[in-house]
Amino acid sequence: MPILHIFWSIFLIFMLAAWIWTLIAVVSDIFASEDLNGMGKGLWILGVIIVPWLGVLLYLIIRGDGMQERNRKAAEAIQDAQKAYIQDMAGTRSAADELAKLAELKEKGVINEEEFQAQKAKLLG
Repeated sequence: MPILHIFWSIFLIFMLAAWIWTLIAVVSDIFASEDLNGMGKGLWILGVIIVPWLGVLLYLIIRGDGMQERNRKAAEAIQDAQKAYIQDMAGTRSAADELAKLAELKEKGVINEEEFQAQKAKLLG
């Protein structure tokens, strides 16, 4: 019988950890949500505090898809920022990026046509 108690205890510890993880994810999503105003955020937090199981379950049912979309957008923003930082630090920009930058400088009048063509030939040659 003691082995069953051990398994039951492990299961309960796992469920407690899963509950805490879910609660933190829901509360952080409530605060990070840009489409909720202050009153909406307050009501959701109040619902999660007063009736935690029901509040979290309703939040996941009602706003679960939006929660996934917000997490995906945040992950993409972080990935783009990391990629830009690495490219900036390494100094590795593609020729297309450099040409676009040169064209922008030419349009603004910072460089003239001759300088543009010289830099373009240097990049492509």
